[in-house]
Order: sequence, then C-alpha cells, then structure tokens
Amino acid sequence: MANDHYFSANPSSDTRERQIDVTLAGRPLTLTTAAGVFSPDGLDRGTRVLLGAVPPPAHDGALLDIGCGWGPIAITMALHSPDAQVWGVDVNERVLGLARANAEAAGTANVTIALPDDVPADLRFRTIWSNPPIRVGKDELHEILLTWLPRLEVEGDAWLVVSKDLGGDSLQKWLVGALGTGFHVARASTDKGFRVIRVRRTA
Repeated sequence: MANDHYFSANPSSDTRERQIDVTLAGRPLTLTTAAGVFSPDGLDRGTRVLLGAVPPPAHDGALLDIGCGWGPIAITMALHSPDAQVWGVDVNERVLGLARANAEAAGTANVTIALPDDVPADLRFRTIWSNPPIRVGKDELHEILLTWLPRLEVEGDAWLVVSKDLGGDSLQKWLVGALGTGFHVARASTDKGFRVIRVRRTA
C-alpha cells in the first residue's frame, strides 16, 4: 500500500525480493532486499558516509546497529569483529527476516537480528553504529536514542550519521543536553551533506 514506510512494523506491500551486489568491509557480497524496506536498491548515501568515516568497531564484546534495515551496518561490524556479539534491531518484520538471511549469506554467524524488546535488558554495548530512522519523527527518534545510547559501556562509542538537511546539527545539540554529564558528543566529520556524530560514554 502507498502508506507503507520502512519503519512500518508489518508492511502490506508486495515483498518483491531482489538480489543486490554490495561490498561490505572490503568483501563483495550478494544480498537480498525487498519492497517496503529502507534503501532496497543498495547502500544509501548516509550509510556509505558512516561506513567510510568510522574507525573499526570494538573487536569483542557486544556491538549494536540501531535500525538495522536489511543488515549492511550490522554485517559490516560482524565482518570487522568476528569475535564480537553483534546485534541489529529494527521494528520492521520484513527487514528482520531479510537481515537474518543476509547475515547468514555473508557468513556472519556472530549477528543476532531482533526486535528491540528482545535484546536482554542488562546488555551493554562497546560500539554502536547507526543510520537512525530520522523520518519516524523527532519525539520517537529521541526516545529511540535515549533507549540505546545510555547502554554504552564506559569508554564505548556510538557513531550516528544524520543528514544536515534533516536536522543533523540540531540533533547533535539535543544529544548534548539530553545525555548530560558522563557523555561527550561531537561532530566527527561532514561528507556529502551528512553529519557523523560521535557519542562517547566517559563515566
């Protein structure tokens, strides 16, 4: 249906799966996307900017991709850090199935794709990477970020990519105030109209 969004829990549009060729962590892969998901034709610009800007994730421990879509960020983390436990979370049931299949196709057995409520509440993350779902609306986006960013380990880093035109600068300012002491928020880089924001838990 026309009112389906990539953040819909259960898209009603026809699935129309397709195969795409992508390179993640230097490895060429053939993965599957579908209608009713974010960026079904390949890596979107924001994700490309993020993956080109971030340092390697922590080599072990728990890592997180917020809003994993069909899985490119979570798979990239897993390929970089095969000894880590990588979690990808999303609310869209269609992409959860795609991301699980793509993680298997990529040979990344250390990836768990789940609904947010299925992640153990006591789990803390050493690295978070995310191209967050800006179009869900400001209030819901803020709720998502305040759910996950406080679950960073001390000295853990989150890296977020946000379009300048969709509020990247204002989001950075909001994060400073919302997270408060114990976190350091800074713009790490700018590329192709996107801001890469680094959030480090300091205490």
